[in-house]
Amino acid sequence: MKYYLVAGEASGDLHGANLMKALKAADTNAEFRYYGGGKMQAQGGVLDKHYSEMAFMGFTEVLLNLRTIMKNMKACKAAVLAYQPDVLILIDFPGFNLKIADFAKANGIKVCYYISPKVWAWNQKRVLKIKRIVDKMFCILPFEVDFYKQWGMEVDYVGNPLLDEIAQFTADIDFRTRYKLEEDVIALLPGSRKQEIERLLPDMLSVAHRFPNHHFVVAAAPGFDEAYYQQFIKTDNVTLVFAQTYNLLTVAKAAIVASGTATLETALFHVPQVVVYRGGAISVAIARALVNIRFISLVNLIMDRKVVTELIQNDCNTENISRELTMILTGQEREDMISDYEELSAKMGTAGASERTAKLILAYLKK
Repeated sequence: MKYYLVAGEASGDLHGANLMKALKAADTNAEFRYYGGGKMQAQGGVLDKHYSEMAFMGFTEVLLNLRTIMKNMKACKAAVLAYQPDVLILIDFPGFNLKIADFAKANGIKVCYYISPKVWAWNQKRVLKIKRIVDKMFCILPFEVDFYKQWGMEVDYVGNPLLDEIAQFTADIDFRTRYKLEEDVIALLPGSRKQEIERLLPDMLSVAHRFPNHHFVVAAAPGFDEAYYQQFIKTDNVTLVFAQTYNLLTVAKAAIVASGTATLETALFHVPQVVVYRGGAISVAIARALVNIRFISLVNLIMDRKVVTELIQNDCNTENISRELTMILTGQEREDMISDYEELSAKMGTAGASERTAKLILAYLKK
């Protein structure tokens, strides 16, 4: 069968690649075209556009890049229509993908959505549109099934694809030696977007001089070179590693993490963390007016209570990060967080999201 996939950021590229791998195992005649990245390219098929040309963060940033976004959307619609896939598979990235879903449905193309838009966070009435334009929805957060049921929509919970990635991971036993990490390690995960890095990494690194007996290690994004990161580093106890996030989390005693998927990854590795977030002032003001959730980190959202501290906007500063980091390096706060992580892992279930989703897609197409 012919599959067209649309992923608009790094995490979507990762999950799209794993889904493509599972689809190939279930369908020996699988053919692919897609918007995605290098991981999806490694699975074969044709890449029509790289996600690096598509990812814009926040309301203000989207408005400033609206012309580029509209151009990308027009090109994507044309590519989907020309390819005439048996199914369009949309991966997260809702601002873009819901419009592509609407177009595809209007043109008689079946639509599957993998990794639900976060409609439970704001403007919940969007579910009514999703019911109309999406044929099959595959959710990766356990509470989403009940949410959709409240709106009269049946969805499939397939588990979280992060569990697939972690299950496939084998730790490098020489990682500490290779990077000369002799002291306790504090992992810094500032995100993969330029805007995130430039807003968060200076705050993260500002505490390094207060912990001279710890080694701070930055999980650097592959889209940037070492020189780019070095401009932020002011102390000697900081090291950069590229494409080594899971190895880093394996040896980390604690972490400072940008809000997003990485908060859940860090928790699944049972590393105590402080979650940080900074957005554009206008974007955050709009978000606060619209968003209807108590937390921003996936850890707290899934647990439906505070497990990790979230430092947002002006609260994201040297004093607050230092205080929270000190509390999770030793003592009861650390033990409590690790205990909560055990409960979180049980809620998340087992690996196999990609395989379950691939089988459900094929069953739907063959029905």
